[in-house]
Amino acid sequence: MELDDVADELYGLRPQEFTAARDDRARRARAAGQRELAASIRALRRPTLAAWASNLLVREQDEQVAPLLRLGEELRGAHRNLEGAELRALSHQQHQLVNALSEQAGRLAGDAGQPLGAQAQHEVAQTLHAVLADPEAAREWAAGRLSKPLTATPGFEAAAREAAAAPPSRDQARKRSREDRRDQAGGKDRKDRTDRKAAKSGAAKRTEDARKAARAVRETADQARRRRREADRAAEETAAARAEREEAEERLVRLRAEVREAEEARKQSRGREKEAERAERQARRRAGEAEAAAERARRQADARGYGN
Repeated sequence: MELDDVADELYGLRPQEFTAARDDRARRARAAGQRELAASIRALRRPTLAAWASNLLVREQDEQVAPLLRLGEELRGAHRNLEGAELRALSHQQHQLVNALSEQAGRLAGDAGQPLGAQAQHEVAQTLHAVLADPEAAREWAAGRLSKPLTATPGFEAAAREAAAAPPSRDQARKRSREDRRDQAGGKDRKDRTDRKAAKSGAAKRTEDARKAARAVRETADQARRRRREADRAAEETAAARAEREEAEERLVRLRAEVREAEEARKQSRGREKEAERAERQARRRAGEAEAAAERARRQADARGYGN
């Protein structure tokens, strides 16, 4: 028994199932003489509903983990390198992706029999924002073993908004002024143009990647809804078939009872028939005996009369 294996198993359970399963695994480890492992297992914390839903998203939609992690890396780089318009584009994609994934987590939780309330749904979205903001939070989320929701690095969202809306700094303004003068003089540096073009191209690629990731999330959510509808139809068909089978079994039980009753009646009838035949034979025998006795009596009477 390994701690990683136990943790993977436990954090895949619903919150109300966690504690009993954890204590059971700890008892098994202790019974096997693994006291340190038992202590480590017992130290695992029961996940909150939002943490469990976040773990469920990682486990059930693992194809969405890499795009979100990649978008987080691009956003963190964008805060350092990109200008306002490009940051706004990536920030818009960030919110699209977070909203789509948090809604998908809510659907998965509902399908697992544990629907999320508004607060839990908000905490799932907060966790996803933290994943985008902090590489350590991203690694923790990707492991699928959260016990509580994550919180975004303070100032991350504000920094994004400020970077997107802020005017150029004094150094930037001076640089642009010098570049404008060089442009007017016809001496703009080609390397700077190439660098800016490459930066814009990279930003456009990152924006397109984020759009693709958000589209993939929506497609996955649509597929999940279709699978759920198919599962609901299959469940209805299974229930109908089960009801028909139960009805057929009840009819079979009734028919078997009727057959047994008919056989019993036939046996009783046969017994009465045999008794009637026996009674008839006895009656015939007694009748014969009576006739013979009468004949003997007549003969005796005749014999006495003749003798007189």
